[in-house]
Amino acid sequence: MLDMKLLRDRTEFVRERLATRNAGDEAKVTEILALDESRRSALAEAEQLKARRNSASKEIGGLIGQKRLEEAEAKKAEVRALGDRITELDKTAAQSEAARDALLLMIPNLPHASVALGKDAEDNPEIRVHGQKASFDFKALNHVELCEKLKLIDFARGAKLSGSGFLLYTGWGARLERALINFLLDLHLSEHGYTEVAPPYIVGEHCMIGVGQFPKFRDQAYAVQEGLDASTLGKLYLLPTAEAPVANIHREEILAEKQLPVRYCAYSPCFRAEAGAAGLGTRGMIRVHQFDKVELIKVVHPDHGYEELEKMVQNAETVLQRLGLHYRVINLCTGDMGFASAKTYDIEVWAPGQGTFLEVSSCSNCEDYQSRRMNLRFKRESDGQNLFPHLLNGSGTALARLFVALVETHQQADGSVRIPEPLRPYLGTDVIPAPTQPA
Repeated sequence: MLDMKLLRDRTEFVRERLATRNAGDEAKVTEILALDESRRSALAEAEQLKARRNSASKEIGGLIGQKRLEEAEAKKAEVRALGDRITELDKTAAQSEAARDALLLMIPNLPHASVALGKDAEDNPEIRVHGQKASFDFKALNHVELCEKLKLIDFARGAKLSGSGFLLYTGWGARLERALINFLLDLHLSEHGYTEVAPPYIVGEHCMIGVGQFPKFRDQAYAVQEGLDASTLGKLYLLPTAEAPVANIHREEILAEKQLPVRYCAYSPCFRAEAGAAGLGTRGMIRVHQFDKVELIKVVHPDHGYEELEKMVQNAETVLQRLGLHYRVINLCTGDMGFASAKTYDIEVWAPGQGTFLEVSSCSNCEDYQSRRMNLRFKRESDGQNLFPHLLNGSGTALARLFVALVETHQQADGSVRIPEPLRPYLGTDVIPAPTQPA
């Protein structure tokens, strides 16, 4: 969440930065400040009254010792009245703080000064482009046609098992998915310096709040219920991305400065309740409720947050370069960036069968926004002060869109799919063969 001191001291700056998101959140600043002032006023008055109560309490003993019993009883009444008022003020402070913090959790992060102003994806500046679009001297197929002909995915049976938006990988398709996951993990571990972790796939509500998924996007999550106990519904959730558990690994801890940077890499399936809306473009693998992803997480010193972001983007780009895929990097504008992010780069891979770019990685620096929500700090060696680190997250990368781009880009005239060299040791072949019989 945002630093409350920043809201108090630089109110107009906060309003101005929030306004660049074009979501109207700047209007909530006044209410947050009013609740904060109510809390502070109640606490200040309560402290003054506590001092009076302590003084009055001390006087009571002296009055009793002097046999001034009537005055002692009056002082007791005064102490009781002060106590009642203090209780009332403490309640007011607690209620104001709870209401203030609930509003703060709904306020997005402030866009970094380097982020382009804009309303939506049309305003996202293109940073760079790598490679050339694939060209074919034969009638190229899209991924749905390829997957059906090569029996890589059984779309119909996937829907039979779990409904629309779920995939059943089969044969070479299942092996290719597994090969991609292992290739991604090994690349980031051996060449990019990440430490692998294997997180739970179900997380507590506090983890979702910590990364900024909740409370704003609660309606987009899959909530879990334990057996028939309805009271447990909403305490645990299927993870929307490995960011939710991995970024929270050190929540409520104070790290030593020398531990930074921390770099984690994790594979997980991801569950998105909002992903499978009916309509154009939902057939196939482009928008699904469950997909695989290798996630990159960094906990870094604030002085190095944006340097580490650039490195993270390069890490994700390496994946696409090794697989021989055409892609572009864009910088999300203020109106298109994620809720918790201060700056985000998206990497979009070209999918020839779709005739468009598909996002396969989103790399963000959330600065101290998430670390404040999860109370993650580090102790600075020079003065022992506890500070909030920058938290970064990125896809390194996401499937199934990487799968889509790969099979569409590397399809051959005979109906087979050529396997990029780095994947061959994982898959045990250099080509997914064309079917010998009609599908």
